[in-house]
Amino acid sequence: MDQSLCLLLPFFLGLLHRGLGGPLEVEPPDPVVAVSLGGSRRLTCRLACAGHRAPSVQWRGLDTSLGAVRSDAGRSVLTVHNASLSAAGPRVCVGSCGDLTFQRTVQLLVFAFPAQLTVSPVALVAKQDREVACTAHNVTPVSPEALSLSLLLGDRELEGVQALGRDVEEEPQQGEDLLFRVTERWLLPPLGTPPPPTLHCQATMKLPGLELSHHQPIPVLHRLTSQEPPVTTSPKATPELSSTHSPRSPGPPPGNSSARPCRPEIHQSPAPGGLELLCEAACGPGMSASWTQAPGGLEAYERQEAGALARLTVLWARCNPEGWFQCRLDPGGQMASLYLVPEISSPPNPPRALWPGSLVLGLLFLAFLTHRLWRRCRPAG
Repeated sequence: MDQSLCLLLPFFLGLLHRGLGGPLEVEPPDPVVAVSLGGSRRLTCRLACAGHRAPSVQWRGLDTSLGAVRSDAGRSVLTVHNASLSAAGPRVCVGSCGDLTFQRTVQLLVFAFPAQLTVSPVALVAKQDREVACTAHNVTPVSPEALSLSLLLGDRELEGVQALGRDVEEEPQQGEDLLFRVTERWLLPPLGTPPPPTLHCQATMKLPGLELSHHQPIPVLHRLTSQEPPVTTSPKATPELSSTHSPRSPGPPPGNSSARPCRPEIHQSPAPGGLELLCEAACGPGMSASWTQAPGGLEAYERQEAGALARLTVLWARCNPEGWFQCRLDPGGQMASLYLVPEISSPPNPPRALWPGSLVLGLLFLAFLTHRLWRRCRPAG
């Protein structure tokens, strides 16, 4: 009886090893691996056998979307190229050492999260606009656990906002992949006095092993009564979307300020007959600032660019600009933007008809006074 049990023991051990992880090593080791739509990802499976037994390793999965597989002794590499949404699904690595079989399953997740954010309105007017909406385009998945939209003041969520709802709609596509646009709406609280120069809409995609975010600035325009040509500036904002990719592991801790890029800032000051805009960056040597956008085209303005300093002069006699001014810092491509408020961007014109009218009145009064003096002082006849 004991001898029979000893003969059956290897058989039962083989059954226990079948379908279990065992010594199989998969890179990346996460059970769910995300790949962007149209992107590529490589999965590597390794197996080492004890003694002199030769390992056998092979990836298996859906025949239509398995990808390119290259296997050799003890290793199998699966590469997914130009991933489509249909490529999502399980991938199974099967390895064997003689009669022992091992298995690891990886779930491939395909996502879409392009830097395509729009906001409405494109600029807020202080003490006037109360509702704001932000839309992320051509995204998937769209569950609240995966995709979130928030309104930021600085690097924190704006306090006191009231969520008005979330809309998910299909995005019209030419291909087979079904993508969505997600819109979040908020009711703003009072922004204080003075109001902040800029709010930001942030879209965040959280998936196993990675976290992505995009930002879209929302300038807050000031309606001032001063005759100075006021400008609303948002030094760290940019009309283009800024993206960050912060893998959860491995990678530097999220609070590491030494990795932050150098950013330009835009300042404004009055100039004779207009306004001077100054784009500068307190960076090390080798940086250059340049103007890339202005209402009506850059050729309508006087510019001086030298190193990390770029000047642009707005002359009211030449133009009455409306819209975005933007400058760029290279290398790195960091942007800064400034918005001229059109209805208050230029000082009021002086009343040109006042001087001729005053001259005529003065001449008439002088003639009247001369006539009266002549009548009073002439000798009696």
